[in-house]
Amino acid sequence: MKAIHTNFLLPLFLLIFISCSAQQKDPIPEHETIKIQSKQVGEERTINIWTPESYKSSQDSFMVLYMPDGGIQEDFPHIANTLNDLIKANKIPAVILVGIENTVRKRDLTGPTSIAKDKELLPEGGGSEKFRAFIEEELIPEINKKYRVSNKKGIIGESLAGLFVTETLLLNPELFDFYIAFDPSIWWNDAYLVKQSSQYLDKFPTSKKTFWFAGSSATDISGNTKNLAEKLKTTNPTNIVWKYSDEKKEKHNTIFRATKEKAIIWTLNNLTN
Repeated sequence: MKAIHTNFLLPLFLLIFISCSAQQKDPIPEHETIKIQSKQVGEERTINIWTPESYKSSQDSFMVLYMPDGGIQEDFPHIANTLNDLIKANKIPAVILVGIENTVRKRDLTGPTSIAKDKELLPEGGGSEKFRAFIEEELIPEINKKYRVSNKKGIIGESLAGLFVTETLLLNPELFDFYIAFDPSIWWNDAYLVKQSSQYLDKFPTSKKTFWFAGSSATDISGNTKNLAEKLKTTNPTNIVWKYSDEKKEKHNTIFRATKEKAIIWTLNNLTN
């Protein structure tokens, strides 16, 4: 990957492209891979599905955790392995992991922007609405058809995927029951989501949601994640159980692996009815 030498773009460049923390070689767990021809995004998408050991030995139904950046060369292996370890240690209930492999990541995970620097940095951005429609109208029904699933489902993501997670919580909160976002790139579009969050929260549905998010020491992100936490504290939505984790010692490219266990443990043990 070539470096961008324009100084004012460098922080944003790093925050966008230091992502998919599966740069380490993780053991690839046993899993199934399916293909879905999507009308919403106009292409074939690869989906990786990991099921816990108890899925095969029981007839129980399981909650589902959806994950952008879910390719075998992305974050799918290390999150599946983490879930397996936590389930075996009885720290979380059993859950199915559904990883969505990227095609055009920067398109799918960002909403529209009016900011010239954003458009220069990510000219293909702005496709999150169609990607969300793919998940809601095509992917979730396919998973529901193929697997024994309960009525609980959530989404997890880091960086741009964390932006997508946060955007989905605020714009389409009924899609999932729980949301986990690591270092979400909510600086996008001049921090529009943060600035408008009070309005979204005022219109939030009555159904209960769970939201865990974290910010690292990355200056482009930490100020905005803290501001979002303050908005949540001020608005005090009674239908959101939430926790903000201020991870000052972590960098953007370390926060996912460093905090994933406590994020998953807290979230799956604080699900609302």
